[in-house]
Amino acid sequence: MGEDERADLAAMVMRLGRRLIAMEEPILARHEISMWAYVALSALRGRPTRTQAALAAAINADKTRLIPVLDDLQRRGLIEREPDPADRRVRLLSLTPAGRGLQRAVRADIRAAEEALLADLPKEDRASFLTALEALSRAR
Repeated sequence: MGEDERADLAAMVMRLGRRLIAMEEPILARHEISMWAYVALSALRGRPTRTQAALAAAINADKTRLIPVLDDLQRRGLIEREPDPADRRVRLLSLTPAGRGLQRAVRADIRAAEEALLADLPKEDRASFLTALEALSRAR
């Protein structure tokens, strides 16, 4: 296929994104967690103590819309929110052991589904695809 014949990148990424969301939705439902809650848990796993504002910025979420997600995660015992000793108006977030366990379980199920999806690619192309995708997703 020539350069003029391929779909635009946005069109391809949107189709893949929809396919990935459709793949992940039943996994998240099985674990009784929303996509935003899983994103928050995953971000806290990578950097355990964050302020609510820093978490919102890191996951590109509106901080006012993130508050109910954090409220639910705290109510379920998956995160802790502690006042920052340096500024008691600020809350520091961290995963509880239950939150860490749930994040790991969801991630394992998602990774298994991703492996099934990636099985459509020749093995030698998988690593290149993942490397390129990671680089492009981090580019600003």
